[in-house]
Amino acid sequence: MQYPLNRAQTAITDPTAATVRRVAEPLRTVPGRVVPPVRPAPAFAVVATGFGAGAGGYPRSVTWMTSQQEQQEQQERQHQQELFRFLEERFACAQACTECARSCAMRASLVDPDGTEQQELARRKGIMCAEVCDATCRVLSEENRQDEDGIRVQLEWCRTVCLETAHVFDAYPGAEEAAAACRACARACTAFLDTLR
Repeated sequence: MQYPLNRAQTAITDPTAATVRRVAEPLRTVPGRVVPPVRPAPAFAVVATGFGAGAGGYPRSVTWMTSQQEQQEQQERQHQQELFRFLEERFACAQACTECARSCAMRASLVDPDGTEQQELARRKGIMCAEVCDATCRVLSEENRQDEDGIRVQLEWCRTVCLETAHVFDAYPGAEEAAAACRACARACTAFLDTLR
């Protein structure tokens, strides 16, 4: 069965119709109505869906950059938290050293220089602990000091001296407050040492 030709097809069959640039699609006839031809979707319709069509979300390069930025921000926050803890523990340790030095110096001044051997030991330990704590406080107060190994050695020495002095003060009546200050200083040194490891 042949379909009738429309005007454009009729024109193209005429050799004199050289100006006609397109050939119209044939119209299919159905009893009672005319059905237009089905034309394919334009080629640009696939591109119009946007980049990354079918995959969903952002391109892999954008996702990777976002992940890298989040990791950097998390590392910066962690570094700031560690820095804050370092400064807090350092300040707390310096305060404890100052208090321990004061208590030990006061307790040593109250001991009779011509007293018993136990009193002489308490006096010497008190003076030594006061000097070590004072030196440790000065080290911790130096803002430009970045020698962590030197700070660690000083803290370990201070902690050892404080514990020894506290043990001596335990056997000396009336030195309970100084012994407590020594142990508090030793704990502060331990806490600050943990931030350096």
